[in-house]
Amino acid sequence: MKQFSLFLLLLICTSCQITSDKSYDAVVDVAYSGLSGALINDIPTFKTISEALAVIPEFNDKPFLVFISKGRYYEKNTIESNNVHLIGADRDSTIITFDANGDTPAPDGSPYGTWGCATLIITAPGFHAVNLTIENGFDYPANALKMDNDSTKAKNPQAVALMTSVKSDKAVFRNCIIKGFQDTVFPNAGRNYFFNCEISGHVDFIFGAGQAVFEDCDIISRNRINKNPTGYIAAPSTPISFPFGFLFVDCRLLKESDQVPAGSVRLGRPWHPGADPKVSGSAVFMHCFMDDHVGPEGYAKISYKDSTGQRIWFEVKEDSRFFEYSSYGPGEIQSPHRPAIDEYAAQWYTKDNVLNGWQPEI
Repeated sequence: MKQFSLFLLLLICTSCQITSDKSYDAVVDVAYSGLSGALINDIPTFKTISEALAVIPEFNDKPFLVFISKGRYYEKNTIESNNVHLIGADRDSTIITFDANGDTPAPDGSPYGTWGCATLIITAPGFHAVNLTIENGFDYPANALKMDNDSTKAKNPQAVALMTSVKSDKAVFRNCIIKGFQDTVFPNAGRNYFFNCEISGHVDFIFGAGQAVFEDCDIISRNRINKNPTGYIAAPSTPISFPFGFLFVDCRLLKESDQVPAGSVRLGRPWHPGADPKVSGSAVFMHCFMDDHVGPEGYAKISYKDSTGQRIWFEVKEDSRFFEYSSYGPGEIQSPHRPAIDEYAAQWYTKDNVLNGWQPEI
């Protein structure tokens, strides 16, 4: 009977990509059709990521390695256990995707909003993602073409791919593609390290209150038709009590195609959620290549309605900490609207300082 069961499992997995590397704690394969958690090559194996996450203890004290085979995983997940490591077979073809936007109804019937719509939400420390695509598949361009009186048009098209929240800290993203349009990456808590990643979007597509270092990453601006500016890269909401927010070092600021007009993208704007006056967003670009979509204006002001409904405008110089150092490329333009720091001040903006002494293992 045992031999027959083993034969069935092997037969079920003939189309799967099950790894024989026993160093993993779990394997996820979209082609798997066996029993959830069955041992294949002595490793618990699952069809979905959510099934694998469900077996991880909340207060796991060592890395729990989940290998994810090639395929598209249409799932919306929250990482609530410590030290979860998601390791894809290939960053271009191991894809975690969902398509919720700010107006999409959550299970309780209320809209997800910006804080709830993310494809992947991290709420525990020690998370790692390696060799993955994390995507919000909401079709922003198609939605934008709909008439305003179309009941199917999302009025709040924010569509987050990745969010770090509440208890998240020491989160690492290595060799990942993170895709969306508006509000793609939301590092809103703790310390975050992005290395050799590709991040794409257009409106405020890297935003939030956390501390984050983006090193050797491609930051790709996508087009918004008939909009000028076509987009804003960073919208940090760093608390004024924190000396650092986002640091982009040795990155490449690129455009997705030649359809993104020259000079049409701003490096950032000072987001103040809830019109909070205790926010002073920080984003610093050091040794970054900038293509010609980055213009001389550099940054833009932003408005927000307070609790009374009054619209308040936040200006760049008064309400943010945006700086550049040693930019180069067609988009490197010296302008009074693009504050630069000197060599002495640049010594303050290091990975070690932003991450407060944490040395990420990559």
